[in-house]
Order: sequence, then structure tokens, then C-alpha cells
Amino acid sequence: MTELLNLTVGRLLEEKANLHPDHEAVVYTELGLRMNYRQFDDYCRKAAKGLMKLGLEKGEHIAAWSTNTPEWLTTQFATGKMGAVLVTVNTNYRTTELEYLLKQSDATTIILMEQYRDASYIDMLYEIAPELKTSEPGCLQSDRLPFLKNVIVLGEKRFPGTFSWDDLLTLGETLEDDQLNQRMNELDPDDVINMQYTSGTTGFPKGVMLTHTNVVNNAFNIASCMQLTRRDRLCIPVPFFHCFGCVIGTLACVSVGATMVPVQEFSTKGVLKTVQDEKCTALHGVPTMFIAELNEPDFSQYDLSTLRTGVMAGSNCPIEVMKAVIEKMGMNEITICYGQTEASPVITQTRTDDPIELRVESVGKALPNVEVKIVEPGTSREVPYGVQGELCTRGYQVMKGYYKNPEASREAIDEEGWLHTGDLAVMDENGYCRITGRLKDMIIRGGENIYPREIEEFLYSHPSILDVQVVGVPDPVFGEEVVAWIILKEGESVSNEEIRAFCNGKISRYKIPRYFEFTDAYPMTASGKIQKFRLREQTIEIIEKEKFVQ
Repeated sequence: MTELLNLTVGRLLEEKANLHPDHEAVVYTELGLRMNYRQFDDYCRKAAKGLMKLGLEKGEHIAAWSTNTPEWLTTQFATGKMGAVLVTVNTNYRTTELEYLLKQSDATTIILMEQYRDASYIDMLYEIAPELKTSEPGCLQSDRLPFLKNVIVLGEKRFPGTFSWDDLLTLGETLEDDQLNQRMNELDPDDVINMQYTSGTTGFPKGVMLTHTNVVNNAFNIASCMQLTRRDRLCIPVPFFHCFGCVIGTLACVSVGATMVPVQEFSTKGVLKTVQDEKCTALHGVPTMFIAELNEPDFSQYDLSTLRTGVMAGSNCPIEVMKAVIEKMGMNEITICYGQTEASPVITQTRTDDPIELRVESVGKALPNVEVKIVEPGTSREVPYGVQGELCTRGYQVMKGYYKNPEASREAIDEEGWLHTGDLAVMDENGYCRITGRLKDMIIRGGENIYPREIEEFLYSHPSILDVQVVGVPDPVFGEEVVAWIILKEGESVSNEEIRAFCNGKISRYKIPRYFEFTDAYPMTASGKIQKFRLREQTIEIIEKEKFVQ
């Protein structure tokens, strides 16, 4: 057991600013923005004082709705200093989802960008809270959002009823430093400081309450497993609103004084150019991001020779993709992380010096100070090594619970403090885990249990297949049937019969998909999680229309 850091998010940044004031903290290549740790800490303090000047108290909820902007990053550490809870908002949300989150979270303030792609965020907010157009800034009284008072819009354009980001900074200049220092002294590392809404791949999103202790220690342990140091420069293209961005990304950097190099919005060229121009030593991404980067037509023209480490996580990491990242991108020390938002988010991680087999075939072993066990599903009975069961975890990283949802909290965390992940896994005698599927993803066909991950890994080995997702659909004879949704490599074509022939004799007949569907992209959450339930729905629609070629 190692000693836990007893620091708030705000103190963590302050500590690094005092230790390495002139070291580069954050770089936005496309904006020409560079700040050292002293400058970044001062900037976050100014924003924190602005939030206090608006009247925000410790424990109030502030929603942030934007891409990986400098203002989002600043808000993360500003709230960490003045004690408001940062509520992260999915950039793909639309009016119904936004209203649900703002109402369920009791957010009193929202910081948002004016527009993202073809969606006007400000128009959506006006639709939910029309009173905003005629209210004084900071004095919103909305029927549908009774808690919401302050709306802060990023950018130079002014909107009725709102503050601008510059207004916030100007307000911050009118508050004495002593008042912020006093507030920082009142904060406790066990206070909730971050609220992440689970992606909602099933059911309504739940607000996961994470404390300073949760996220600061998780970030530091992740950085340690990556061997991340002050000398590293981490390219962060994964969204901040997800734990991958704001814990495995930004907080992991700050925990060791490394340089954050965020990408505001993911694009393959943007990431590759940023890595090249800023000489990044580390890169994060979900598998689909790495697949896209490796398949960028101009890939070979970018100099990625500085890359060393990083994290691949967020969804199942195909073995072939992992190998390609090591061989073609030079990320010899890349690590795999496994976890979930409820665990702040990382539970297990591979180490940089693990043999290649472990780094492509497992999700590593428990982080320091984290317990992991595999139990018989529906019970607390541990299963032997090598036997599949549900992965459970206990330790500093487990959430405080779901906001205003004690029933769901009790379902997730048992009386002994074990978080039941709902993921099926196998552990070896050295503590290394392989994720074999989701409890709810399991397909039961004619009494046989089928785990989609197993079929996906097999189909990845087909030379024409770039990506594959396997789901189950209802069947009147067998209860469920297996469907494979396939993305082919560019220029490749293959028939259903050829894939079936590829499967014959290599996997059990009952595991061979009955249906194959070819697609260019999967429905995904903004955090990179593939929405299998949507693939299931689409399959059912196709079957009902009898358009499926069998």
C-alpha cells in the first residue's frame, strides 16, 4: 500500500506551480496559446474568484458544456479551488438530455460554448429556459430549471441574459486573494468536486459523485503506471467531459507536472500534426481514434518519433490495433486502462514494462491501493483464478454514489464497499485481468452463453475487417441470435458467405453470427463508447423489414 495524496484539485495545481513555476503547463497549438504552471495557476485563481463573486458557494453545481476549450480546462481547476462541483455535459446532448441533466443535477450555473458543429447550444438553452432572454444576467428565474441562475457563454458575441467569459474574469479581479485562500482552506479532499453523468448507453444517465481524493489519487496512479513525468508532453484528444479527458488526461498531467497539449475537437490530421509539432511523448485515445489515425492516408508523412507512452481505453481494445499502435506509432510503452466512471475511472492498468503479450491480451492489474476480485455473478463469492465472473473493486477510487439516487447507489456498491462493475472478467494468478464481456451484453442462444467479445476478437483477425461489433437480437426459436456489424478496410469487399466460411471450424457453430451487416460507422457516445443497444435496435428494424441478406 502506498500513501494517498491528501490534496484537493486546487491545491494539486498550486503545488506544481510552486515547484515548477516556469515549466510549460498547457499548450493549445491551434490557438497559439501557451502558459507555464505559474501563469495557468494564476489564471485559474482569477476564474475561481469570478465564480465566487457571482455568489457561488462551496458545493454548488456548475455545468460545463463545450469541447476541450481552454475555458473548460480552466473551469476544472477553478472549481477545484473554490469548491463548486463541476458537472460535465456531453457535447452531443440536445434539449431533452440537457434539460434532464440541468434539472437532475440542480446546477445553478452553466458555462457553454455558443455552438458546436451544426448545433446551437445557446438556442437550445433559450428553448428550455425562454425567460433567459428577458432576465438580467445572474437573475434567471426559469419554470423548467428552477435552480439555474447564471449563464456564461464562451466567445465574443453577447447574448441576452448571459455573462461572457471575460465578464467572469473581470469579476475575479474585484475579489481579494485572501477570500479565495480562505475558501481553499475550507475545502476537504473528501468533498465531492466532480459530477460525471454516465454515458446512458442504457437507461437515464446517473450523476456519479467523485471527490478530490477519488480523482487526484486515481490520476497520480495512472501517471505512475505510464511512467509519466514532468518531462512528458501529453496530447489529449479525448473529451474533457468524460473521465478519460479530465482525469486520465489533464489531472494525470498536473499530478506530475507534465505538459497538457489538448486538441479542442478530434480529427486525425489535428492529432497527428499536434503530436509532431509539439513533440508529444504521450497520446491518449479510444480504439476508434487510434484506428482512424493509423488509417489516415497521410499517416506516413507525420513525424511521431517522440511518442513513447499513452493510454488506450474507453471500450474494448482490439489486439491487432494495439500491436499496430506499438509498431507503427512507436508507442512501445502504451498502456491499457480499464474502469468506469464510478471508479474515477481507472481500476486496472497495464504497466510500461509488461511483456507485450500481457499488454495486448489483458487490461492489466489493479492500481496501487485498489482491490479487485472476480465473483460469481449475482453473489459475493469469489471464483478461482482463470474462471469467469463479475469484476468488483474496492478502494479510494470508488464514487461517493449517484446524486439523488440512493437506490441505484446501493445496487452498485454493496455493504462491504465493493463496486459491482457489471463487467465479466477472468483474473490470472498474478492479478492480471481480461475483460470477457458485459453481464447485460451476454447473448443466450438455445441455452448456450455467448460473449460478444470472444467473437469480435476472432473476426478482427480476418484480413478484410477493420472493426466489428457483435450484438444479440431476439429470435423465436433460439431465444437470441448473433449479429455482427462490420466495418471493412478501405478498398476491401467480402461476402457473408466468405466470412461464414472463415468462421467454420474455428469457432463453435452456435457462435457464428447468423446475420452480418456492413456499415461505415457505429452509433457512439461523444466519449467514444459504441452504443450497442442502437445496433441492436437497427438490426431488429432491418429484420422486420426483411431486408437482411442471410
